[in-house]
Amino acid sequence: MKATAKRRGRPKKSSEDTLSESVLLRMQPREKEAFTNASDLAGVPLSAWMRERLRLAAREELDRVGQKAAFIE
Repeated sequence: MKATAKRRGRPKKSSEDTLSESVLLRMQPREKEAFTNASDLAGVPLSAWMRERLRLAAREELDRVGQKAAFIE
């Protein structure tokens, strides 16, 4: 009987706890610099800052046409 070796590192997150989608966004270096500066001022990582701002923009656009954003519970 073979003993299986324990895996090292942190256990994998469940599928409910992971962010599984990604988006590749190309931008000018000056845009990224401005976004990075803004996220630094807000005290959050750039990805969190961008996600928060995109969610806000999506809500505003969808509210304008009477639709509910899929991420709102």
